[in-house]
Amino acid sequence: MLRRLMIGAALVGTLFAAAGAHAEQFVSVGDYEIHYSAVNSSFLTPEVAQANNLQRSSNRGLVNVSVRERQDDGSTRPVNASVQGHVSGLTGVQESLTFRTVHDGDATYHLAPFTMREDESMRFELSVRYDRNAAPEPVNFIQRFYIDR
Repeated sequence: MLRRLMIGAALVGTLFAAAGAHAEQFVSVGDYEIHYSAVNSSFLTPEVAQANNLQRSSNRGLVNVSVRERQDDGSTRPVNASVQGHVSGLTGVQESLTFRTVHDGDATYHLAPFTMREDESMRFELSVRYDRNAAPEPVNFIQRFYIDR
């Protein structure tokens, strides 16, 4: 159990450290914050990748989405969400993103792998449903990746 918690904490740390190269990215919608990032999967340690069944590769990326609800005391709590979307490059060819949910202590992540294209701006178009009684929230961003060789 302790090993799993340590690996989970490593996943959290890796994702935030890799995303730290960019400003914190999130969208506020009412009492909710939708946090998102995309990183090169080679930033993951082999142990973290194996424990979370993620492929490490210089041309594979990982999209991470988490939803938090702001509480009256100023804290936030994780919210399960349904995330769908796709990514496309300059050619316009779309790759569907298949998200899976990872629960890690007090955090919930929605992760999807994708194929990176060298030195190309990639457009992510996501639909995040955090409340089944509300319409999904669109989350779109563009990011450029460089493949480590």
